Formats: sequence, structure tokens, C-alpha cells
Amino acid sequence: MEDFNNWKDLLNPEFYINNGGFWLILFIVFAETGLFIGFFLPGDSLLFVSGIYAVKIIAETFGSTGSDFLDTTILASCVSVAAIIGNEVGYYFGRKAGPALYRKRDTMLFKKKYLYQAHDFFEKNGALAIIMARFLPVVRTFTPIVAGIVRMDKKEFLRDNVIGGVLWSFLLIFAGHYLDKLFMDQFQIDLKKKLELIIIVIVLITTVPVIIKFLFGKKEDFSKYENHNFDEDNK
Repeated sequence: MEDFNNWKDLLNPEFYINNGGFWLILFIVFAETGLFIGFFLPGDSLLFVSGIYAVKIIAETFGSTGSDFLDTTILASCVSVAAIIGNEVGYYFGRKAGPALYRKRDTMLFKKKYLYQAHDFFEKNGALAIIMARFLPVVRTFTPIVAGIVRMDKKEFLRDNVIGGVLWSFLLIFAGHYLDKLFMDQFQIDLKKKLELIIIVIVLITTVPVIIKFLFGKKEDFSKYENHNFDEDNK
């Protein structure tokens, strides 16, 4: 087990894998949407790096099945369940307590503008937003809460939640596992020794669109929400 040295460790997927393994990975995936303060936790990069270590993670937790594919499938399936449950918790939290969040003051871990952004994202993309949000940091944390606030149909939300959770988990975990094998077999490059670069690339891929929108997109006017009665939406 590694010692906690600085706050940068919280953004390093390998830190969680080495210190908590399988169960900590599931908790982080759940917390990213089930606990709305989890938006700062690594999501995409954690899944990708977990895929690289999939066989090791499953072997240490349950014992290896002897099949890379099966070990990776078990990990991806369990992560999918954690992601789906997290979104469901976020959804029901939104239905019950969501309106109060719009009256909550900003803190270091909570910014009301994230709710507004998720609300607009949901309004523009409808039900597809639940699936798309899985691949967008921060947005995926608050979208299920907003879906609960606007009273999205429970069955429709569950359907889109399952589709998004499975796609997100399987794509990233299998990409990590099999790209690692591909680079080793074809180019003799061990991705485990390039994790810092990989994390930077994943962070750039997932955040650059958000940064571009922030710098060059139309400035959002959140004042339209100031007098909006979200309690009425929740009836």
C-alpha cells in the first residue's frame, strides 16, 4: 500500500488501484454520481487504467479465472453495476432534495453553475443526455440529479442509465486492457510505464471540448434561473 503524499494522489488512478483495488474502484465510480461531491474524482482515466490492471485486480480480489477476457468482463460488469446504482441514487436525490441545491451557497466542493450547466445539457439533449453525460466529466455527476429534479420518467431514466453505464464501463475498461496488450505485442511499449502520459491524454480528450466551449462559446446566462421555482418542477 502506498502512502498518501499529496493531493495529486487523489487524481492518480494508480493510487486508488494500489491502495484499495477492486472495492475502492467501485466506490469511486458510485461516488462520482451517487454522491454529487464526487465530480473531482478520476472517472475515465480510472476505468482505462483499471482495464490495464484488470487481470491483477480480479486475481487479487476473487482469484484469476485464467482468462484475460473473462477477468476484464467481470471487472467491467461490476463497474457497470456501480455506475448504474450511482446514477439511480443521484436521480432519486434530485427528485427528493434537488430543488434545495439551487438555493445552496457555493462551496469549494459544490458549485451551483454545474447544476445549471447540467440542466441546459439535459434540456438540449433530452433522454440521450443520460447516455452522453457518462463520457463528460462533471456533467455526468450532475445530470442524474437534474433528471430527478425535472421528473424524467423512472423507467426511461433506468433504461438510458443502464445503456450509458454499460457502454462507458466496457468501452474504457476493454480499451485499457487490449490497447495495453496491442502496444506490448506490436511495439514492445508497456503502457504501465506511460500512465502519466495516458492520464494526461485522457484528461485532454474529455476536457478540451469543455475548455473550448468555455473560452470561445457563447457565455451562458445563468441569471434566468435566479427566480425560477424548481419546487414547482418537482411537484
